Amino acid sequence: MKQLDPKAVWLFFISSVLRLFWLLILFSIVGSVTLIDYLSKNLNKTGEISFTFLNWLWIIIPIFLIICFILAKLTYHYYRYEMSELVFKKEHGIIWKKYVSIPYDRIQNVDIYRGVLARLLGLSDLQIQTAGGITAGSYGAFSEGRLIGVSKEEAEKLRDELIQKARSSRTGQGL
Repeated sequence: MKQLDPKAVWLFFISSVLRLFWLLILFSIVGSVTLIDYLSKNLNKTGEISFTFLNWLWIIIPIFLIICFILAKLTYHYYRYEMSELVFKKEHGIIWKKYVSIPYDRIQNVDIYRGVLARLLGLSDLQIQTAGGITAGSYGAFSEGRLIGVSKEEAEKLRDELIQKARSSRTGQGL
């Protein structure tokens, strides 16, 4: 099975930072409450304020970024795809694995989507629309056969191959 473009790690990293950012905000809120409590109890007589909690941010933020990078590397490592004779196969997931097999005769359309961040990295999302598949949102955000972080050249090559295999599988059935 093939892996995605190595630059996809950065795409996964930024998306994991954005997804896990709520955790950092939660820690900040809890930390702020703790800081206010600490300051109300430990305000010295001269009125000087000690900002010891802010020193923890220098530890929390790098740990947060390291965790996000590890998640991005693992996501990249376990995201694979393959084109066999009869089906397109994709597998991904770190803890919960998902295996997708799409028969070529079910493929209706193959789109290439390039968001701003993906364009900066030279990557593309390949959207494989299927007959009977659930597609919601713009650009087929929940397509069955979505490949995230494929190089621009590989995406165009895959699109052409998938369309060709879909046509030949329909022709072979007399459609």
